[in-house]
Amino acid sequence: MIALLFTIVVMFSLKGEYIIQLPLDVVRIAIPLLIYFVIMFLVSFFMGRAVGADYSKTATLSFTAASNNFELAIAVAVACLVSTAARPLRLSSGH
Repeated sequence: MIALLFTIVVMFSLKGEYIIQLPLDVVRIAIPLLIYFVIMFLVSFFMGRAVGADYSKTATLSFTAASNNFELAIAVAVACLVSTAARPLRLSSGH
């Protein structure tokens, strides 16, 4: 999970001037990502517990499930930006 957050920080730190100019757009990117990871983690954690997996296996499963489709989560978050002023920020993430 820390590596995923590091990826986001590095990706957006390259466009620091836009982040400073558009702080609300950064929040609009972070909120869907946070929701995605929390939902994926909790659903997979409780599914693992439901099938009788112990904590170590359930935690491993949950972190793996939360990190899958990371690129999709970033694409969805970036798509939430509708402001034309945020185009450089969108381009910096590859979308």
